[in-house]
Amino acid sequence: MYYTTPNSKVGSIFGTTQDELEVPKKGSDQFLFVTIIMLMVFGSLAVFSSIAFFAQTHGTTAGTLVTSHILKMGIAFLVMVFFSKVNYSVLARFSRLAMILSWILLIAVIFYGEFQFGARRSLSVGIISFQPSSFAAISLIIHVAVLLHEKQEYIKDLKRAFLPILFWITITCSLIAVEDFSSAAVLMSICLLMMFVGRISAPQLFGLILIGLIGGASFVMTSEQRQSRITQYVAQVTELNNSRFESTSGYQAQQAHIAIAQGQLFGVGVGKSTQRDFLPAPYNDFIFAIIAEEYGLIGSAAVIFLFTLILYRGIAVVARLAPDVLGTLMALGATLMITLYGFVNAAVATGLFPVTGLPMPFISYGGTSMLFAGMMMGILLNISKYNYNPKERFYNG
Repeated sequence: MYYTTPNSKVGSIFGTTQDELEVPKKGSDQFLFVTIIMLMVFGSLAVFSSIAFFAQTHGTTAGTLVTSHILKMGIAFLVMVFFSKVNYSVLARFSRLAMILSWILLIAVIFYGEFQFGARRSLSVGIISFQPSSFAAISLIIHVAVLLHEKQEYIKDLKRAFLPILFWITITCSLIAVEDFSSAAVLMSICLLMMFVGRISAPQLFGLILIGLIGGASFVMTSEQRQSRITQYVAQVTELNNSRFESTSGYQAQQAHIAIAQGQLFGVGVGKSTQRDFLPAPYNDFIFAIIAEEYGLIGSAAVIFLFTLILYRGIAVVARLAPDVLGTLMALGATLMITLYGFVNAAVATGLFPVTGLPMPFISYGGTSMLFAGMMMGILLNISKYNYNPKERFYNG
């Protein structure tokens, strides 16, 4: 099946490359832009409510930390605007270099990273501290999109297409999983979906799933902390009154559930959370529980709706109407990275998933996650500028 537009050559259903196709520029997707602004506003309020106890115990004030959060959010917004101006095909040219740099940083964090919450995830260079896993995730998503785009003519070939892509995915996810298994698992899932859309054959995809399951089981079995989280999750699901739910290993989930239960329909009110004094990292990993407590079911459902809107616009509009395979796959990867992190964070707080350390994009407190989420949204907004108007398409059987 083929299509043409008034300013294009004939291309496949995925489109042609931008070197072959001139697409008239237009504005970025306004729905996505407004949605991100709303999430940022929601995040500022949620952080202000959840970080008071943390500020008291660390000799500072909530206002100081919220100001820092807003500053980081402003930087992330500028990063988003900057990348929305950069043609996504230009970024693709540097994907291999970015991958090599990310591997160097991931190896460095294993040996020299800061030890926090039982893992080494951050590197410090002077006054700057960042998480290499976020940079590696973005680099891998872009590079997988580039490889799938380049190998479309022989995409079913095991040696020429699948194995080269598998090489980059396996090494990157393995390096991330050493200290951040949950991020590696989400990243592997995103790559699988991108490969499915990129027309990798089903037997090869099943092989990658098998590799992922075996690798994931190995990482879980070699860590007592990960085993404890899985064991606690299984006990929580199978036996609601299990004594282990009230033990130290189940403390986080228990406090999150109390916060959600107290919120009921309309919440206890802005700034009136009590569970922020008991939940570990209520401003980050469990910020959705604080939102549910203060804003109730209405507020928490609104946050989920905003992420769902990003998922819909990113896939059904931006990715579907992208001018080429590269744009489609980069939009898909960027959308999934932002929305899956948000959904997983909410699922952890509500007890649907085991406890992980994934932040909620644009809402959780933090610099690295906010910065790279802004980068991903910028790329998505840039791709949306080149979307076709579906009314202009002319299909030939």
